[in-house]
Amino acid sequence: MTPFRTLTAEQIASLEALGNTAEDWSQVRVSEDFQPFQLQQSRLEGEVRIGSEARIIHSRVRNCQIGEGSLIEDVTALECRHRSSFGNGVGVATMNECGGRTVRIFDTMSAQMAYVMALYRHRPQTLAALERMIDRRVEERQSEIGRVGRNCRIVGARFLREVCIGDEVRIDGASLLENATLCDGVEIGVDVKACDLIAAEGARIGNGSTVERCFVGESCILDKGFTAAESLFFANSHCENGEAASIFAGPYTVSHHKSSLLIAGMFSFFNAGSGSNQSNHLFKSGAVHQSVHLRGCKFASGAYIMSPALEGAFTMVMGHHSYHHDTSALPYSYLIEKEGRSHLMPGANLASYGAVRDIEKWPARDHRKLKRDVIDFDEYNPYVTQAMLDAVNILHTLQEQDPDAEVYTYNKTLIRAASLQRGLKLYNKAIVAALGSMLDRGESNPRHNGAGRWIDAAGQYITRQAMREILDAVDRGELTDPTAVDNRFRIFDVHYDDYAHSWALQVYASLLGHTPTVGELNDAIQAGRNAHAALREMTDADRRRDCSLDMAVGYGLDCDNEEDRRRDYFAVRGLK
Repeated sequence: MTPFRTLTAEQIASLEALGNTAEDWSQVRVSEDFQPFQLQQSRLEGEVRIGSEARIIHSRVRNCQIGEGSLIEDVTALECRHRSSFGNGVGVATMNECGGRTVRIFDTMSAQMAYVMALYRHRPQTLAALERMIDRRVEERQSEIGRVGRNCRIVGARFLREVCIGDEVRIDGASLLENATLCDGVEIGVDVKACDLIAAEGARIGNGSTVERCFVGESCILDKGFTAAESLFFANSHCENGEAASIFAGPYTVSHHKSSLLIAGMFSFFNAGSGSNQSNHLFKSGAVHQSVHLRGCKFASGAYIMSPALEGAFTMVMGHHSYHHDTSALPYSYLIEKEGRSHLMPGANLASYGAVRDIEKWPARDHRKLKRDVIDFDEYNPYVTQAMLDAVNILHTLQEQDPDAEVYTYNKTLIRAASLQRGLKLYNKAIVAALGSMLDRGESNPRHNGAGRWIDAAGQYITRQAMREILDAVDRGELTDPTAVDNRFRIFDVHYDDYAHSWALQVYASLLGHTPTVGELNDAIQAGRNAHAALREMTDADRRRDCSLDMAVGYGLDCDNEEDRRRDYFAVRGLK
């Protein structure tokens, strides 16, 4: 803690000679090495503390502490007008605009903690315990003095009111920040307006974005006039131009285009095409509906979903869908509108290079330092593999019910017989690849039993049993603060490979009808490698088609021979 002292009479005289004024100089505290030139033509009001080498130029500061090495320049008002918790404890109506899933945000909130608060409304005792934890956190954060951390640069901003700012923060030209916490390394840009905000470490909000009652997670970016209200954004999400209202944006939620609306839903590892849209108001009970787009979903340009709806992991959506589908048990599918109906192509995305590219790029684009949100990137995991096993059972059941059908109906979608057959082949191949991969990593350990269903808790794969044990510990009072809760999620993640191995081993044993021998395990691992190679051969072929000369239309416009056109195409695409 920096020791502060009062100003000397000589320093006050020098400060006034430099054009500075104060409401009461006796309430101004400075570091031991303070020099009057650190303040120029500024107004100090209430209790102000100025750290070593901090500078205040052409600005008004009220009831704030300025950390060492920070610059406050041309700021209309940096002030704390009343006791504040600086955004901590603000209720965010995520997923449901009517507030049925409201999450109270705080400065160290993880995606997993938020997931529990939003999704586990059926456990009121757990929620009450978590609320008490947040109440204590809010009380700890309350102060009548705003704070600017070390080595911050705040230039050309207008009104910064009731703000707690961490170290190494940059604010350039923001219009309004009110009731906000900006954690270390946050960047706020020109014309940003934000209130009731928590911005986690390394987050960036820029270029005219408007943010109201939001949590913006670690290394997230909101830019280019993006508008967000009542929303939660977690690790590495990147949204520009469009709008978000009441969304739970899990890790890597991406929307870059104007006229795209994400509303009243849950997303993660998601990509919104231009003009993506949803509606959650059926003009009956109000805006009460929600949609869930499980990990890895993509919306093509102009895609539309009428809530409620639910898509399986890694589903690609094209067209308009208004029949309230549920395809959660059929991952890696295409959901396509044809003649006003929702047609499902099960497993089709397993043969797409786009899905492979997404899975490989996410770890490479992780810019976080703290990594508070637990994220599992594994392509082959119990959660999605269980869905594929369910999908095989569903497709076989449909087929058995009517072997001669040309089109099958499943949860408000239509599946053509040819698509069903291809889906079975793709799912079976992917299941073999997944089981082999999980058996090949981790080890058998009775303490790490991965049996039963798994869930995807905002980026973390975890067993339902482990989730239940964590929440039961909260209920019993064994976990009394958010850090303790987060640590339990992290402990599971440390042993994730062992849990996944355990799950795969039990599934493989059930398929065989007996405990597999060492030889059978080795056979399964090798079969998994072969199946993975076969899938990659399909996705590589898909990539080759996307990179073939058939896609060179429009290249080499001024070329008068095929060879130059080919060279232009290859140069632009970075191909050989």
